[in-house]
Amino acid sequence: MAKTTEFQLLSAIDSPADLRKLSREQLKQLSRELRQYIITVLSENPGHFGSSLGTVELTVALHYVFDTPYDKIVWDVGHQAYGHKILTGRRDQFNTLRKFGGISGFPNPQESGYDAFIAGHASNSISAALGMAVASQLKNEKRKIVAIIGDGSMTGGLAFEGLNNTSSNPNDLLIILNDNNMAIDRPVGGLSHSLVKLTTSHTYNTIRYKLYTFLKKQGVIKEQGKGLILRFNNSLKALLTKQHNAFEGFNVRYFGPVNGHDVTGLIKVLEGIKEMKGPKVLHILTKKGKGFEPAENDATLWHAPGKFNPETGERIITRSKDEPQLYQDVFGHTLVELAKQNEKIVGITPAMPTGCSMTFLMKEMPHRAFDVGIAEGHAVTFSAGLAKEGMLPFCNIYSSFMQRAYDNLIHDAVLQNLDMVLCLDRAGLVGEDGATHHGTFDLAYLRCIPNITIASPFNEIDLRNLMFTGSQQGKGVFAIRYPRGKGELKDWERPFEILPVGKGRKLKVGKTVAVVSIGPIGNIAGKAIEKAEKSGIEAAHYDMIYLKPIDKELLHEIGKNYQYVVTVENGTIHGGLGTAIMEFMSENGYTPKIKRIGIPDHFIPHGTIPELYQLCGMDAESIAKVLSEKI
Repeated sequence: MAKTTEFQLLSAIDSPADLRKLSREQLKQLSRELRQYIITVLSENPGHFGSSLGTVELTVALHYVFDTPYDKIVWDVGHQAYGHKILTGRRDQFNTLRKFGGISGFPNPQESGYDAFIAGHASNSISAALGMAVASQLKNEKRKIVAIIGDGSMTGGLAFEGLNNTSSNPNDLLIILNDNNMAIDRPVGGLSHSLVKLTTSHTYNTIRYKLYTFLKKQGVIKEQGKGLILRFNNSLKALLTKQHNAFEGFNVRYFGPVNGHDVTGLIKVLEGIKEMKGPKVLHILTKKGKGFEPAENDATLWHAPGKFNPETGERIITRSKDEPQLYQDVFGHTLVELAKQNEKIVGITPAMPTGCSMTFLMKEMPHRAFDVGIAEGHAVTFSAGLAKEGMLPFCNIYSSFMQRAYDNLIHDAVLQNLDMVLCLDRAGLVGEDGATHHGTFDLAYLRCIPNITIASPFNEIDLRNLMFTGSQQGKGVFAIRYPRGKGELKDWERPFEILPVGKGRKLKVGKTVAVVSIGPIGNIAGKAIEKAEKSGIEAAHYDMIYLKPIDKELLHEIGKNYQYVVTVENGTIHGGLGTAIMEFMSENGYTPKIKRIGIPDHFIPHGTIPELYQLCGMDAESIAKVLSEKI
């Protein structure tokens, strides 16, 4: 843990109120200390690194200018908000970040009153902040609302839905576009920089309004309404700069771009626009990994680098080359193999090519791999369009993020029975990212959809074979879900085999108790069975492979021969495998005693996978105890 005594100013900041006691010149030193504190702590306790380094000055400026927590700051994706957490009373707990029982890696109102809205999924900040701003207007409050959204999150459709609605309701919302990659408006020399200072000043806005009033009196302007003032202002700026941008097209006042690493400059701009009426956008330019050269040079690698040496930047690799492959890498390599065999195969991912290993296909066949940005709904419908014209899309989306594309899946893909392989990475409990990222619901929310196949591999070989099976024409939407992290096998590269749709397998013969599992958690169930054998329990083990269509032949065998049934799944117990088996037994007149093991009916916090499995009773010891007690 970093010693706060090494940080002269930061160690005295227990809340933003302490921050506001500093002089503006001191804020430069505070920013340096805050950045170094993040580097020091994350070098030992891994987290999302580069994004928060890029927002240090912005975070300091926001809490200096605005009266938080009365004024609300809504972050879009919490990767940017580590500095915010440190300055809002969680400095001494920052070393517990993403640890079981520690603070979350994302803003969470249940954790702090300074966290205005939960921020695990992208693109929701504008809509949420607009709702807060309108609520403040309705309650006659003087509360200021600020939304911070990154340029990556602006690719999400929800961001534009919120933006489109901002000028339709009375509000004074401030949207800050944190642009660390591409500029929506490119700086154009001295005039652009001068215009930023001009358009945020009281003098400019007074002149602008007087000019508008004069032209209206002269009959040059006859249209009425606040929207006209906005359009007039945007036209004036467009005339001066010979530029126009998307925000002004939405009738939202636009300022920028400005240097996002100049803390005193940011404060001046924020003070200049703070009291302005109506919605507005401040466009700032930042650099991911700012202040740490390795992260500045490779933002992707340093998004979440793990442990590293803060002096040299050398990453500390804890994973051995001899360990089994990550499931995502098995997917990536297998996709390339299949694409070489079938020219119709294409890959689609919404902004996670590295995380899901779509990068392998991008390297081998860049014209057949598509990163569509943070736009899960578009990813699915885009895939459906490809499928409609005879291509075979492998659409890879993290399970938690797939929730955002539910209607697209039903309406655009399944309803038309289009051939598509839907690969749901990070299914089940994912660990330190916590409740916003756990892929707990996919088995349940997919199972109720007609005309869809749902499968989960027992190991890496099964993942390859399921991908191969799904690649055969005439399968409709073929969903495969698999977990984060490494698998079980080193020698997984085997010749492809078809895994017959709707057919499971019996892994172990047993008496009295039948354990029924789906997916890689079946390996833990197998270890539990071995432990239970020491207590004299001889349990059978069935791996269903497919949740839908489910293997009715195996279930009839189980219903006829076993008095006790234990279901094990890395998903919510409501609506998934256990529910499906209970329904089957009831509908077919079987009456075994059924115990469902899986994720309980509440949101699971962050922690390591073993810690969370134990919390949910999904570890080998807990399952073995259930078997030994004959449920």
